[in-house]
Amino acid sequence: MNLINDIYNLYRDKFTGDEEDVAAVVMGLLHEQNKEEMLQWIHEMKENEIYQMLGFYLMEMLRVKLAEEGVGGMRPDSGMERYH
Repeated sequence: MNLINDIYNLYRDKFTGDEEDVAAVVMGLLHEQNKEEMLQWIHEMKENEIYQMLGFYLMEMLRVKLAEEGVGGMRPDSGMERYH
């Protein structure tokens, strides 16, 4: 959670409550980091934060896959943005 608090404190004056603000900040941060720097973030996380991160990632990627395959009536063009 320290990483989230640091990011929030750094960008708090940029956030308007819009999800697009969050996406822009996150994508900007990730774009500025290399693999080693991102792995350092992970090494500093608590175990439950790593589970959360991977859980969100796996759920989102499965949703995208289901939409791509047309499973359950989901369509790839159903408004889902793919950030990675």
